[in-house]
Order: sequence, then C-alpha cells, then structure tokens
Amino acid sequence: MVGSIYKQSLPSVNAYTKNGEWQVYDIYWKAPKFGVGEQLESPAMATVVLNGIVVQNNYILKGNTPFIRLPEYKAHGRLPLMLQDHGTGISFRNI
Repeated sequence: MVGSIYKQSLPSVNAYTKNGEWQVYDIYWKAPKFGVGEQLESPAMATVVLNGIVVQNNYILKGNTPFIRLPEYKAHGRLPLMLQDHGTGISFRNI
C-alpha cells in the first residue's frame, strides 16, 4: 500500500491518486543514533506526507525493512534512503 513503511506501519489514510499520475512525497527523516559499543541510543523516526496528506506521523521505526525476517537495528554510518518500486515503471525527481 502506498505510503507504508514496509513490514512496520500501514499509512493512516489512502492518499494515492491513480496510476500514471505523479505522486508527491515529502519525507521528514530522523536517522537512528548509535553510541558506545554500537548500542542504539535513539531510533529512526519518519513523517511521510503523500499528496499533501500525512500518512505516517512521527513513526518510530523498529529497525530496517528486510523482506524475510523481522526488523532490527544494526549500527551503521550514513546510508541512503531507499524507495521501493515493486518492479513497476517509476520515475523520481526533486529528491
């Protein structure tokens, strides 16, 4: 479902318009912080606005978003934000 955080949180509403139309995302992201011994000090948090409608509001992530297993945190440095496309035709601009 558009606006989900994979395996963690469904969007609060369906703000998707229709196939073939531009979808506009605003993603406000707070990265996780790790401390001594690679211990999690603060989890990642995301607010997602889809087509002008808040679909995730300060959601605290449970870790990564793996395909097979449950989410978990592993200490890391700066990483890219990845958007999932499920193999359909997709284009991004203004990222």
